[in-house]
Amino acid sequence: MESPLRTDISSEIGKLGAVLLHSPGAEVENMTPRTVQRALYSDILNLSIAQQEYSQLYGVLSKVARIYEVRPLLSKVLDNPGNREELISRICRTEDAIPYYGKLLEMDSDSLSRVLIEGLPAEINSLTAYLKNEYYALYPLYNFYFTRDAAVTLGNGVIVCRMANKVRMRESVIMEAIYRNSGCFDCRITDANVCHAADSPVTMEGGDILIIKDNILLLGNGVRTSSQGIDFMLDQFIRNHKEGEYNVIVQQLPHSPESFIHLDMVFTMLDTDRCMVFEPLILHNSQYQTVMIRIEDGKVKSIRPEGNLLKALKRLGVDLKPVICGGEDEWDQEREQWHSGANAFCIAPGQILTYARNIHTLEELDRDGFRIIPAADIISGKAEIAGKCAITIAGSELPRGGGGARCMTMPLTREAVRW
Repeated sequence: MESPLRTDISSEIGKLGAVLLHSPGAEVENMTPRTVQRALYSDILNLSIAQQEYSQLYGVLSKVARIYEVRPLLSKVLDNPGNREELISRICRTEDAIPYYGKLLEMDSDSLSRVLIEGLPAEINSLTAYLKNEYYALYPLYNFYFTRDAAVTLGNGVIVCRMANKVRMRESVIMEAIYRNSGCFDCRITDANVCHAADSPVTMEGGDILIIKDNILLLGNGVRTSSQGIDFMLDQFIRNHKEGEYNVIVQQLPHSPESFIHLDMVFTMLDTDRCMVFEPLILHNSQYQTVMIRIEDGKVKSIRPEGNLLKALKRLGVDLKPVICGGEDEWDQEREQWHSGANAFCIAPGQILTYARNIHTLEELDRDGFRIIPAADIISGKAEIAGKCAITIAGSELPRGGGGARCMTMPLTREAVRW
């Protein structure tokens, strides 16, 4: 029997070893214009095109890393009767679906994993069910192809996030079950959902959590990650780091427009000395605070303001040259940030995945020495991944869900980086 994978993430940029993905399926199409807002989308996706685009992301990643997939792992969890009962019970209790417990329990593992992701239609067999006027007893997990958000790997530990929106809570429940019960992973698990009451203000999502180095953590504070959620993560971080000095940088984010939902929509790492930024917010806007928290030997020693994110990192010895999302024109900056132009994903230092549609951002990358390579050329073998490069995936449909390459990837292991 194969040994479980020991999770290990100590940076945003180390060479990728393993990654957790979920290919978009029927859940993406199980919505209407009436439910699109509840699904947290800005528009309805064309599934067949979205899947074609996603196959480029998957194809490139399969060349460089071991891929784990949510659906097969969930089926593996459900094969165990005890795990199956526990997971279904938890989902039915939290989503007011107790009448469906027996029906779910009787399904085979593959069918059940599909239903838990794609949604379970409601049975209109009572007046209460009729008046409720809901098509689904369990809503589809419309956002699950953004595997970044529901759980975060920090070193050998995993934080199962407490999502800001109820429609995404089952993603975290499934992730916790996969890490704990699939038998595929060796990691320390902290589940933020079991620590707090239903009305708790504690929320956090992986798009707001960036690991710069093993002693520098970067957190976004906005509509998806609350200050209380950051305090919870700080407490957990301190519990597991009783010795040494660590620094946590918190960047406040606007609550609108919706393209600012996570920090990784305005800032991502590209290399040891490069980052991608949405310039108006990260470099120029003093309305939203940057706060430095220093932790020493298991205690918070200081909390102080900083000029901006890059100045705070430079103070800690990480001197980054910014590549500007959208280039010099403010109009282009706003358009390309909206379509996840700042949401790059490193497969190794200086080697990133990004959308092909953001042409002004790609021009900035080209000027900075990144070779622009279409994903199709990597997949076909026409081109190789070498040197500084930006590998481009098609993105007419996927960005409509509100995320880019970093959002769609959950790293499990990376090699250490030589800074």
